Amino acid sequence: MPDPTYETGVIHGRFQVLHNDHVRYLLAGKALCRHLVVGITNPDPRLTAEDTADPDRSSSKSNPLTYWERFLLVNSALEENGLSRQQFSVVPLPINHPWAYQYYVPLKAVFFLSIYDDWTRKKLELFKSLNLKTHILRDVPAEEKGLSATEIRQRIVTGQSWKHLVPAGVYELLEKWNISDRLKKIYQEE
Repeated sequence: MPDPTYETGVIHGRFQVLHNDHVRYLLAGKALCRHLVVGITNPDPRLTAEDTADPDRSSSKSNPLTYWERFLLVNSALEENGLSRQQFSVVPLPINHPWAYQYYVPLKAVFFLSIYDDWTRKKLELFKSLNLKTHILRDVPAEEKGLSATEIRQRIVTGQSWKHLVPAGVYELLEKWNISDRLKKIYQEE
C-alpha cells in the first residue's frame, strides 16, 4: 500500500445510525492518512444546536443514540474492516461550536468532507473560515449521496429490512440495545 498523503486526518459525522456508506466514507479518509480521528458530532444535547441549513439534525428523532453508543459502533465497524485501534481515534466533535474544536481534534490535521447539500457546503465554508486544511472526498448531488441514516431509522421503526444496510457488528449492537423499541418511543413522542 502506498504511503498516505497526510499524517493525521479528521473526519466527522453523527452516525445515527452508522451504515455501510458511513463506513466507505471513513475508510476513504483513512486511506489518505496514517491516523484517522473520527469526530462524532452532536455528542450530547447541550452541544447540539439547530442550524437553518438542516434543522432536522438537532431533533431527538434524528439523534436517538448516545455518544458512547456511537463510539462503540464506529470502533466496531472500523475494526470489522481491518483497522487496529492504533490507526484511529474516536472523539466527540461539537460541530456547531467551532470555538471548541481545539479541545477535541488536532487543528493541524486535514479535515475530510463529503459535499452533497447546503449543510455540508456550510461546513466546508466554516472549516475554510477557520483556516483548517480540507480535503473533499466526494462532491455529488443529494440524490447521488447514497444511504441515509434517516431512511434506516424509518425502516427500523416500520419493521422493514435494514440488516443489509449496516455492518454486522453494528447490527448486533443495535439489536442488543433494542433500538427498534427506542426509536418507536421517540417517534411516538414527536
